[in-house]
Amino acid sequence: MEIDPLPNGSGSNAATSPETVSTTTAITVASNTAPSSKLSHLTESLKLEHQFLRVPFEHFKKTIRNNHRTVEKEVSAVISSVTVVADSDEISKDDAILSLTSLVSRLQGIKRKLEEGSHAENLQAHRCRARLDHLDSADAENLSEWNNVRLKRILVDYMSRMSYYDSAMKLAESSNIQELVDIDVFQEAKKVIDGLRNQEVGPALAWCADNKSRLKKSKSKFEFQLRLQEFVELVRAENYMRAILYARRYLSPWGATHLKELQRVMATLAVRSHTECAKYKVLFEPKQWDFLVDQFKQEFCRLYGMTLEPLLNIYLQAGLSALKTPYCYEDDCTEEDPLSQDSFRKLAMPLPYSKQHHSKLVCYITKELMDTENPPQVLPNGYVYSTKALKEMAEKNNGKITCPRTGLVCSYSDLVKAYIS
Repeated sequence: MEIDPLPNGSGSNAATSPETVSTTTAITVASNTAPSSKLSHLTESLKLEHQFLRVPFEHFKKTIRNNHRTVEKEVSAVISSVTVVADSDEISKDDAILSLTSLVSRLQGIKRKLEEGSHAENLQAHRCRARLDHLDSADAENLSEWNNVRLKRILVDYMSRMSYYDSAMKLAESSNIQELVDIDVFQEAKKVIDGLRNQEVGPALAWCADNKSRLKKSKSKFEFQLRLQEFVELVRAENYMRAILYARRYLSPWGATHLKELQRVMATLAVRSHTECAKYKVLFEPKQWDFLVDQFKQEFCRLYGMTLEPLLNIYLQAGLSALKTPYCYEDDCTEEDPLSQDSFRKLAMPLPYSKQHHSKLVCYITKELMDTENPPQVLPNGYVYSTKALKEMAEKNNGKITCPRTGLVCSYSDLVKAYIS
């Protein structure tokens, strides 16, 4: 409890010693610092949640656009039908009844589509609200629990990107975070990716048609690349006349902006699929389909505001960048170092080395920093541990110290203090 001293140095009932005041002040500062540091950490964490909100919002906008386009098309068709019937001077009673029945049926279909569209929009809006509420619920008191949920979200994101949809769904359901993850969005992408891997451009072209305006706005070449590949497949099948007709219909509109690429592909009609010319041979290689898969992933992530790399990789690389030193890649690197493992080394390969002006000693037992407040002490066998760890061990074992690495047993008085220069 904090005590406010009176001007003459006395408390309300009794005198307060300088030791009491300093202790009370230290406790107050510590209690204020802890929540402050947690709050600062929380603020930094929330800055990384751009994708968390962007994806459902983009999905919500896409649903609204699709519903608007569908309704506009259907209503336009109904109005045209009514206009035709109204302008007809000579129409029999039976024809009028038939036309009205057809219009009623069509209007009922519009009503059903409106209800389905409204339901889809409400689900997307609810998901956006749920994510806003989740971010709003984060505070210094429940930071540990909130971080645990975020870790599960990151794992679901990784599983979804790696096509482990069943595992991702089970983790989301068991953790009750279905509204906080985007499994359905990745399943949409899976249909296109599977089609491209089976050398089919149909699903990808359908996806391009659904997102035509946005792809055009971002000046995407993905649809053009799909059309080129479909043309190449016709040449491979030696269906040259069909390839020419296909080029006239689907490739000629791209001539103004991609003439050189178009000329190169059109030359395959002359050199054929069995050519040995490297410039054209590469167009018939299977890796072209892998290139289309990678390009689709880039376009898909850009469309939804996602990171191209899985979030798990990004977070791991952020941590590894602080640990990476030249010593990590030497044969005698300690097993406690994450970079002693090949998987982490591969992940950290493109990262720069950590800039450290001074070496830091970390206790093998407590994993805490050894400094002037917690100085290192040397055992007779040469191993070094922190004073805090060795004191706790000595208190529990009647002054005896056991080296956790070699098993050497010695007395606390045998230790030698090490000095850091």
